[in-house]
Formats: sequence, C-alpha cells, structure tokens
Amino acid sequence: MKFLKPVLFHFLIAALLAVACVKAVQTVTSTGNTQTVQASMRLSRANRSARYWIAMHESGGRWHARNGSCYGRYQLQISYLHGNYSHRNQTDVANNYAFSRYGSWVGAKRFWLRHHWY
Repeated sequence: MKFLKPVLFHFLIAALLAVACVKAVQTVTSTGNTQTVQASMRLSRANRSARYWIAMHESGGRWHARNGSCYGRYQLQISYLHGNYSHRNQTDVANNYAFSRYGSWVGAKRFWLRHHWY
C-alpha cells in the first residue's frame, strides 16, 4: 500500500500536466494536413505589433475585407477559414499561418516588407 500512494500521486500529477498541455496546444486536421494551433497563444509585444501592421496593410484592419480568393483582416485564403469567418477563427488561423510559415509575426512582416505579401 505504501508503494501505491506515490505511484497514484505521480499519476495524478502527470494527468494534470497532460490536461494543461492539451489546453495549450490543439491539433487540427483539415484536408489531410495536420497543423498545430496555439489555443491561447500569448504573443510578445513585437509579434502583436507586427500582426497589427500586417492587418493594416492587408485589409486596413477590416474583418470583412475581400480581395479575390482572400478574406478578412489578415487576407487569408477563404479555404483556410473552412466557412468560419469569425474574428477569433481569423486570428487563430492567421497566427497558425504566420508561425508555421515564418516562425513569428515579426518574420512574416520582414517577408512582407521585401515582397509586399505574406
């Protein structure tokens, strides 16, 4: 019985940590591609600033801006949004896109400044 209590304690701690990790990172599968989405992403001031800068240059900050097959504040491909045009989904998808493609919003802005798109 003495051996069982520490094992249960460690199991409980591991389970709590697992739940915390699941809340922090959520895996989304769409059309066969697995992407990692940060559920409650905390951006640095530099990344928030770069994200805002890109939004202003892409859409003037408008959530419903349209340009061909691109939509919203971050001018994402409509197919990336999977029919959900909410502010939250646009931001989550844009965060995922910027971090998966450029490593950060700062990297995305650096690319934008050279190519005038991201």
